[in-house]
Amino acid sequence: MFTTASLEPDPGFGVVVSGLNRSDLADARVQAALRDLWTDRGLIVFRGLPDDAETHVELSEIFGEPADHPLKTALGIRDRPKLADVVADDEHGDIVVTEDGRTLLAWLPWHFDLAYVETINRGGILRALTLPGKGGETGFLDGVAAHRRLPQALRDEIQDLDVVYRFTGDLGGLRYARTPGLELAQMSTGTRMLMDRLDLLPEVTHPLVFTQPETARAVLNFSPWFAERIAGLDQPASDRILGRVAEVMIDERYAYDHRWTRGDMVLWDNWRLLHRAAGVVIGEKRHMQRTTIAGDYGLGRLAGESSPAPA
Repeated sequence: MFTTASLEPDPGFGVVVSGLNRSDLADARVQAALRDLWTDRGLIVFRGLPDDAETHVELSEIFGEPADHPLKTALGIRDRPKLADVVADDEHGDIVVTEDGRTLLAWLPWHFDLAYVETINRGGILRALTLPGKGGETGFLDGVAAHRRLPQALRDEIQDLDVVYRFTGDLGGLRYARTPGLELAQMSTGTRMLMDRLDLLPEVTHPLVFTQPETARAVLNFSPWFAERIAGLDQPASDRILGRVAEVMIDERYAYDHRWTRGDMVLWDNWRLLHRAAGVVIGEKRHMQRTTIAGDYGLGRLAGESSPAPA
């Protein structure tokens, strides 16, 4: 049906799939095998499929219902149904930061999508339309592997804890795992308007650990971006625990940084993986498109509401 290979370098999760034709995407056996592979590996890099929007959407539909990204909806953007454009150039920097004297356009820190609302989308597929000469990588970290790396005492301590998340503008939502020397340089007008609007969202909670239902594997479920504290604990106690959790989870030795080539389509599991955008330097351009795969793992709550029974 298709062939698989390890990522290079191999981070212990993820897989490369090749040998698919677009006609294969309608085959129920192929669809089931791809879904099982995604559950097992968390990240799939597709190579060799037609490099067009129609194939991009059809591939996404194998894994769930594509939907407009909520941020795109909030801004009233209607560029292409089910696809969102993410452009980084000197005119469209979105979040622009300085790090060690470099200015980086379209930089994003480690996070899972929509930590600051109750409903967490299932995943997404990214595709590159225009690539920079250097930079522009997309990084991924695996919550299953991160949970296994936790010391047993810390694993026991956090098992039943919930993290409070709140959308805050600028880099104020990076209380944990912030890069030393990183400073916000500017934001695009649209991003600033969006952040002003989302600042009004109420606090929500997500469990720090949950169980992947298909495999019974524990997932370390922590987004450093927008994390505020642990529900029911004061700030010093929260900082002690989440600082240690972030140190284990945001370990660059276990990250996979995808270096894009034209034609790549990258699917990630947003209920399991963190991702980041490394950004591009001034004078370079990076144009990506993404789908958002709808879904909800059912564990997010408004802060103060009781948590559901463990899965």
